[in-house]
Amino acid sequence: MKRWRLAMTACVIGLGLMVQANPAQAGLEDILYEKGQITKEEWIKAKADSEKAAEEEHKKRDQEFPISMRYKDGFDFQTRDGKFEMLIQNRLQFRYSYDQESDAFTNAGATAFNDKDVSSFRVRRARLKVGGHGFVPWFKYYTEYDWVSNTMLDYRLDIAKFKWATLRVGQWKVEYNRERVDSSGSQQFVERSIVNSLFTLDRQIGVRLGGHLFEGTPGYLVYNIGVFTGAGINQTHNDDKNMLYLGRIQWNFLGRDVPFSQSDPEYTDLPIGSIAFAGAHNRTDRLTFPTTSRAATIDALPVVDGRFEINQGVQEFAFKWNGLSIQEEFHVKKVIDQSRSTHGTSYGAYAQVGYFPHALIDIIPRPLEFAYRYAFVDPEGLLGNDMLREHTVAANWFFAGHRNKLTVDYSHLTREGAFTPIDRVRVQWDVSF
Repeated sequence: MKRWRLAMTACVIGLGLMVQANPAQAGLEDILYEKGQITKEEWIKAKADSEKAAEEEHKKRDQEFPISMRYKDGFDFQTRDGKFEMLIQNRLQFRYSYDQESDAFTNAGATAFNDKDVSSFRVRRARLKVGGHGFVPWFKYYTEYDWVSNTMLDYRLDIAKFKWATLRVGQWKVEYNRERVDSSGSQQFVERSIVNSLFTLDRQIGVRLGGHLFEGTPGYLVYNIGVFTGAGINQTHNDDKNMLYLGRIQWNFLGRDVPFSQSDPEYTDLPIGSIAFAGAHNRTDRLTFPTTSRAATIDALPVVDGRFEINQGVQEFAFKWNGLSIQEEFHVKKVIDQSRSTHGTSYGAYAQVGYFPHALIDIIPRPLEFAYRYAFVDPEGLLGNDMLREHTVAANWFFAGHRNKLTVDYSHLTREGAFTPIDRVRVQWDVSF
């Protein structure tokens, strides 16, 4: 009988080694023990041997399989040698608006101020993002595609071995002004201000050198110098021999980095702040970005390569601390129209402030933020002589920071002249996974 029990124990251990192939047999030792065919000591030993064998088999398979996967703000795939990584993320933006959503400053857009009321639901953005590194951790890549517009937005490579000097090539939102570089998923309001339409450089194809200097000191600087085709998003050919030249310098005066993200849902412990200046020179047939049309933004004159000579600059400020966030920009844009030998200068600015009142009053829910923004644009003859103004208030509820939030905002938009003011309400759910 003793030999028989030893044989059964050996059988159970052997079957334990097979449970990885057939999980349904995982409880065989329990069945034998319940029937009294093995002792409790033999059952404990068989159980331990089976679990140890299963764990060793699992580790062996993991070591043999070259790729690991985890979820970290997206689905993250990595090779076990650390040479390659791919992070896949998705973002959806669902929006309701009443009535107008047009902030355009073209002649066509001006009529929108007198258009009929519109109440609509829309999927404003649906993005697929893929990024990571290849061969070495400092050789990075990133792509972004928008399903709604059927547009490849970003495709870029970074050589980022040194933090003080990073080289980037490809297409992306050039580092000109904070409001545009801030992701649409990290905004404080449903959409960017009216300033964005006229002054943004948007996405361009080119090369940029940038870096961080004196980090952790009061002299902490971030610089970017770039040369781009200057024709806009997905424009593979220039309209003349001239390029877009860009320079930006940012001073993080408290010695800590200020990320491109609005609001302060993290309740930043130590204050962070930055002051930045940027300038750009371009010769192009496009007056504003993004656009796929050429020169027809202000009149019906024939297309002229390099028609507009554009020089523009921006001053910028940002600050965050314990739920408080402040951000402002002031823009100047001078345009010389070569086809008509005329010129004009536009001005624009916005300032916005947001606060999580929970930081002051505990009973107010922690995820709730209130915000206000004021903006103006003075086109100065470029797109009409009518001053435009924006007043917007917003409330945000952050379910999981900027990765899952609900925004409600109300805007009062005015334009001088015979235009009826617009009162606009928007509700948006933005979620990333």
